[in-house]
Amino acid sequence: MLPRLSLLARSVLKGAGAARGVRVVSTLPEMPPCDFQPTPYKGMSYEDAMHRRKTNLTPALLTYYKKPVMVYQGHMQWLWDVHGQRYLDLFAGIVTVSVGHCHPKVKEAAKEQLDLLWHTTNVYMHPPIHEYAEKLTSYLPGDLKVCYFTNSGSEANDLALLMARLHTGSFDVISFRNAYHGASPYTMGLTAHSTWTYNVASGFGHHHTMNPDVYRGLWGGAHCRDSPVQTDRSCSCAAGECMAKDMYLEQLHEVLRYSTGKRVAGFWAEAIQGVGGAIQYPKGFLKEAFAMIRERGGICIADEVQTGFGRLGSHFWGFQTHDVMPDMVVMAKGIGNGYPLAAVVTTPEIAQSMTQALHLNTFGGNPVACAVGSAVLDVMEEDGTQQNSADVGTYFLLELARLRDEFSIVGDVRGKGLMIGLELVKDKGTKEPLPGPDVISIWEDIKDMGVLIGKGGFYGNVFRIKPPMCLTKQDVDFGVAIIRRALEKYSEQTQQTKAAAVN
Repeated sequence: MLPRLSLLARSVLKGAGAARGVRVVSTLPEMPPCDFQPTPYKGMSYEDAMHRRKTNLTPALLTYYKKPVMVYQGHMQWLWDVHGQRYLDLFAGIVTVSVGHCHPKVKEAAKEQLDLLWHTTNVYMHPPIHEYAEKLTSYLPGDLKVCYFTNSGSEANDLALLMARLHTGSFDVISFRNAYHGASPYTMGLTAHSTWTYNVASGFGHHHTMNPDVYRGLWGGAHCRDSPVQTDRSCSCAAGECMAKDMYLEQLHEVLRYSTGKRVAGFWAEAIQGVGGAIQYPKGFLKEAFAMIRERGGICIADEVQTGFGRLGSHFWGFQTHDVMPDMVVMAKGIGNGYPLAAVVTTPEIAQSMTQALHLNTFGGNPVACAVGSAVLDVMEEDGTQQNSADVGTYFLLELARLRDEFSIVGDVRGKGLMIGLELVKDKGTKEPLPGPDVISIWEDIKDMGVLIGKGGFYGNVFRIKPPMCLTKQDVDFGVAIIRRALEKYSEQTQQTKAAAVN
């Protein structure tokens, strides 16, 4: 159990205390209660695990924190480490745990299927894959009715890329700069984020248009985003008009004019960029971009790996928030609440292109995975996770926006539902990113006080907040209080360092 957090000091001066220059101690909320009792940990020691990680796992493996957290049990929005310390999980296993860690109903569905059938491959028929395909496609509009099941988002985007090229007979594909669509050799060309790119031949036929980032990009205004929180940029656009949207569309037009052939295979877009730092585009941009791609014979692919399944609150799918109809939808992560499951869903016409040769995915549509995926959809309906994302997410965004007003290093707060980014800067005017060591210092403090968040964006200066969709407003209050305290501590240390330098 974490130590009491209610007596942490906030760096504010009020009333008579302020007149005397006395620091006033205000209380932070204690960690919200949880009636779940984790089982005692009896496994490998922390020290042995660290040794094995260094000697038996890939040296390229990304490990969070200077002293990594060794998690062994989870329940809903909570995680416990091997020392028995409880954490509020605001990152959900990289936006993957959708309805809650070890949700009882999902767990029971997996156990029931394990007692019946683990695996056969899809050359044989088994009930779960057919039942799940029917259920999953019922959540999609139009003619998006054919499923190809895979095991990860990278694998799904890989397959979508092949399918787009087969169907159109064209090769050129387009995605955004700062986008992340996977790290397989094939999808590394779609990903335009050098942090994740190896120096190998991987981008043949891939083109990247300017990222329509209304906060850090060349153009952006005060009303561009579909979010409760807008940028602090000024705007002179008339109602219903958006200069930023038009300028970024012109950049896409330039790519089509100069960099591709007369026809293209496809265009990839996340509804909100995930790894890229919760970047949102100008309202109306995707709708016109999709039309431009289709004029060139291309198809439009919605990457819903992070934004799908109600995370954005107002709609079940992220693409619906842009009022567009994709030709193909790629989904993973939250689809299985952490179980290895992903899918490409497309139209019968496009799906037919794969019949040019034999196609098989050994584990795609595994009986247990399909049973889990079906249970996840049931839980989303029963627990109202989409509405909770809308209500709690909006509350979270507005509370974080207060931090932007309070702290000079909080440059932007953005997002929709429970897909949130908080960007740290050295200077709000220039938007110079806060240096990496400073970001890490704040991030580490947040972890040490019992809250886990992600980190991303091109400069690594964006806190990625994408919790399980069972989060409560009480959890939000606790999480925001902890983030505030970490920012205060950093500000205090910075002021002390400056004062020492003057003296």
